[in-house]
Amino acid sequence: MNKINYFFLLSLLVISPTIYAKTIQIDFTPYDTYSIEVAHIDVGDTIEWLPNVDHNVEFLGGPNMNSLPEKSGFNSFYKVNFDLPGVYLYHCTPHGNMGMLGLVIVGNNFHNLKDIEKIKLSPVGKSVLEKLIKESQSNL
Repeated sequence: MNKINYFFLLSLLVISPTIYAKTIQIDFTPYDTYSIEVAHIDVGDTIEWLPNVDHNVEFLGGPNMNSLPEKSGFNSFYKVNFDLPGVYLYHCTPHGNMGMLGLVIVGNNFHNLKDIEKIKLSPVGKSVLEKLIKESQSNL
């Protein structure tokens, strides 16, 4: 293989994931929920949460707790690129106890679901989490 073909092949391998990665936008509803409560995405995809004065995004769990992003500010655009497969749980900091939760399923991988289920939540939050988990698995 000559150098030009090798460079072309290497370029495709580096650029291809970027070309196929997608971005999903999540808004906040008037009912203190996220517009998409369970997001199924691929490794390398990005989720953007649109600004809202009363709400934010704070991750409670994921496949690697040390790599979870800092929580967002209120009324701030927030963007996270998901590079690790698994289940991510997040909530709105002031409304999480009222069940304002969301799940991100990356790569259709549920390897850390038991850890997510063990996260301490309010009774309402626990009930919402159970509903979201059922919903996430019904799409398989």
